[in-house]
Amino acid sequence: MAHAGRTHTVLIEVDGLQVKVTKRTGQKRAYLRVKPGDGLVYVSCPWRMSQAQVVGFVRQNRTWVDDRRAMAQEQPGSVSNPPTQEELRQWTEMVKQATPGLVAHWAAVLGVSPGRIAYRNMVSRWGSCNVRTGRICINVQLGAFDPQCLEYVVVHELCHLIVPGHGREFYQLLDAHLPNWKVSRDMLKGRGVRR
Repeated sequence: MAHAGRTHTVLIEVDGLQVKVTKRTGQKRAYLRVKPGDGLVYVSCPWRMSQAQVVGFVRQNRTWVDDRRAMAQEQPGSVSNPPTQEELRQWTEMVKQATPGLVAHWAAVLGVSPGRIAYRNMVSRWGSCNVRTGRICINVQLGAFDPQCLEYVVVHELCHLIVPGHGREFYQLLDAHLPNWKVSRDMLKGRGVRR
């Protein structure tokens, strides 16, 4: 049995496509995305999903994947362009699918009780936390990044329910629970939200 909160990432090939697969405990369904700019395909799926099932999932959605990869290749600089309504819709769907499970898992790990989860297309931050109400707000544009970035933002905001500011104690808390958080931070750093 996999440990709670465990993830495993592997690169596979599906009919000539390079696909980065991230398996997660606690995730209930699979979803995929195409990274803007380079067209790399990402799949995030439940821990118990077999490679054969992942391959079938990608094949089942191949038309959508091909369309998204074509758009990415036509717009190599798309990460700095304003998102389209279709992109926002897809990102919102992916983020809404993944976030509740992450919040439930990490709230239990951290021993906090978050309030309502909100999803917005924000232009200045990846997430926010109201320490008084416990409300967590997640930027839907995180759907355009590796799934570990969403997990990092969720953990970051939940940690604020313990330590409101960004002092030494806050980062010690992040280090203790998400040792590789700086990798995700660096992936988002300098890749400002698309306005």
